[in-house]
Amino acid sequence: MPALDSLRAYGWGDLRVDVVAGLSVAAVAVPQAMAYAMIAGLPAEYGLYTAVVMTAVGAVLDSSRQLINGPTNAISIALLSAIGSIAGQDERIQAAVLVAFLVGSIQLVISFLRLGDLTRYISHSVIVGFTAGASVLLVLDQMKNLLGLRVVGGVHDHFLVRFLQTMADGGPVHALTFALGAASIVTVLLLRWAKAKLGWTLLPEFLIVVIAMAAVTARFDLAAQGVAVVGDIPASLPSFDVPRVSTPYLRDLAESALAIALLGLLEAIAMAKAIAAVTGQRLDLNQQCLSEGLANFTGSFFQCMPGSGSLTRSAINQQAGARTQWSGVVSAGAVALIMVAFAPYARFIPRSALAALLMLTAARMVNLHDLRYHVRTSRFDAAIVAVTAISAFAISIEFCVLIGVFMSFLLAVPRTGNMLLTEFVVGPERTVHERQRGDAACSRMLIFGLEGEMFFGASSSLERHLDSIGDRVDADTQAVVLRLKRARNPDAVGMALLERAVDAWRARGILVVLCGIRPGMQACLDNCGLAEKLGRENLFLEQPVRQTSTVLAIRHAYGHITDFCPTCPKRLGAPLPRAVYYEI
Repeated sequence: MPALDSLRAYGWGDLRVDVVAGLSVAAVAVPQAMAYAMIAGLPAEYGLYTAVVMTAVGAVLDSSRQLINGPTNAISIALLSAIGSIAGQDERIQAAVLVAFLVGSIQLVISFLRLGDLTRYISHSVIVGFTAGASVLLVLDQMKNLLGLRVVGGVHDHFLVRFLQTMADGGPVHALTFALGAASIVTVLLLRWAKAKLGWTLLPEFLIVVIAMAAVTARFDLAAQGVAVVGDIPASLPSFDVPRVSTPYLRDLAESALAIALLGLLEAIAMAKAIAAVTGQRLDLNQQCLSEGLANFTGSFFQCMPGSGSLTRSAINQQAGARTQWSGVVSAGAVALIMVAFAPYARFIPRSALAALLMLTAARMVNLHDLRYHVRTSRFDAAIVAVTAISAFAISIEFCVLIGVFMSFLLAVPRTGNMLLTEFVVGPERTVHERQRGDAACSRMLIFGLEGEMFFGASSSLERHLDSIGDRVDADTQAVVLRLKRARNPDAVGMALLERAVDAWRARGILVVLCGIRPGMQACLDNCGLAEKLGRENLFLEQPVRQTSTVLAIRHAYGHITDFCPTCPKRLGAPLPRAVYYEI
């Protein structure tokens, strides 16, 4: 449990910062949780249950110190698609809890099989694009609350369709609503300026603004004048209840649960990586999958809907200065406290003030230096950033990471499957080095090195290189030395291509020597029978000494050469084969 590990060096300063960050997150978590539950067609209290139970469980187990779990926009929309056709509120609630149970179970299986490490193949450019696109999405999504516009369009409509319809048909801007939102932005910026000027690092500007705007709204009864507020919060805590798995919708829900489980992991890992890129912390991706799985699984026993790592709440937690996972526990406790004790006061929080805070959070989420760096470095990174960012708001937030991952694999796999071939020569200075322009090639002994992933994805590249070696073999060739030290992860396809080339060379009476063989390659050669076919005397394992296996293999090959080419150091009088050195 990473949160318990953090207690070894935990101090009062850490506690103060975590409490402030947790309270800042809770101020946003309450209205968000209620809204996300309503998006999925559930009563508002089920979102709050999720913001208490899932946030607390996820925080204790999280690998990321600032990630906040709970209900999210993307998961709520996906859940609506899964349970939206179920008639009756009670049945829909049971189905949502069952989906949380199935999602948690699937994520736990992924964690136990240690498949979370596969996410390390996701390019960081995906995270940069995800953050940029999600920030734009967040700003556009909160415009209606900031301006006090009436929401137009159904929940099934595409986000951009709803946004354009709301801006076009939502009616005039509500002046009081916009004034509260603008005042919130100005106040936060002034408080941040004061923090930087006076060194008040623990000043909770988000919490101060939320309390101040709620007080103004209550004092002047602005809700009666059309200012949208959070509304009543039910004063009840979640109770233990075993999920019902006998529902007739189980088969359909299982398919949706798999999609939601994968989406939730990608969403949480993407947010955790975005935070880690700023804080420099190391992530354990399997631990991250475990925390997501246990949070959803445990939450299903307390009437929770499925959730994941929250984009906005995690960003607020990070920017509020959270140092450990205990800020998430504080946030969960604060949400529970608000539910049972402060519901009459929390209901006055204006939605425009929260929208202002979320917009400021979105603006700070985008690291302009990282964005410029990845766009300028290569077209490869620029394409991933652009596609991921655009798809975040042009298609949907739940698919933008998947599209970015697909782009990452699509552009990376051809590079992974490209093996390199290097030719070596024995120079007059008795050194074995890469052949440079102007170096004479030996016609008696050909020396080549293969480098790269020797698996099925590199089969065309490997076959092309082996054919080019075969084209160099002529009547004068007596030996081929093949260096495999940099050839990695061989599979059946790679070994079959190598064996076919070796058979062709040996059929022409040429000695074939393999060198630089590492344990993995040796096991593969033994298993497929190529080691026995070549003979142990023609295999040279990687040596932990100054005399490398390449030098030993070349000396061995020299012992089988009956005459020497005109440029051979042996013909020129050098004391070969003993005094040969390998030059890096």
